[in-house]
Amino acid sequence: MPPYAGQFVAWLGSRRVGPPGPGEAERRSARAPRAALKRYLSTTDSGCMQPPRRRFGDAAGFTLIELLVVILIIGILAAIAIPSFLSQKSKATDAQAKELARTAQTTAEMIATDNNGGYATLTGPASLKAYEPSIITTATKKEAYLSAASGTATTYTVTAESSSGDTFTLTRNAEGSASRTCVQAAGSKGCLSGSW
Repeated sequence: MPPYAGQFVAWLGSRRVGPPGPGEAERRSARAPRAALKRYLSTTDSGCMQPPRRRFGDAAGFTLIELLVVILIIGILAAIAIPSFLSQKSKATDAQAKELARTAQTTAEMIATDNNGGYATLTGPASLKAYEPSIITTATKKEAYLSAASGTATTYTVTAESSSGDTFTLTRNAEGSASRTCVQAAGSKGCLSGSW
């Protein structure tokens, strides 16, 4: 019981009990509500009047089996989601490499326009970056980069590499048609057919 309840019960117990004296009937009638309160405090099952140990001992919680089942479900969901996430990340970097190869193709055509239709000044990724500063030519593990570029009077070849190791090549032949080829890195799934 809380301390104030114990003091109240002790006070009730110290009251004189015996034959009624003068005015005792009025005092007993005044004590009747106190006696009812004492009975209530001794028999009540409400949480606020219970000792702390008993009050917290009755609290319901999760069993070990329930916690293990929740951890197992989270593990199964993670086992399904993580490979899917990694696959999507690889696809994203491959798409970035393809986009970079197309940007390099457009830039090579701009170089040819400035050089009477010839691609001979296309000597490497740096020559494309000089025309288009957004082209990434430095190898990184986070994003795709332009790994190779070369040109002749009528042809050119540009190659972009994704962070997964897949390479995407765009080649223009002398007749003006372009072909797209790719080489898949070991363990990757970005280039299954050899072309894109």
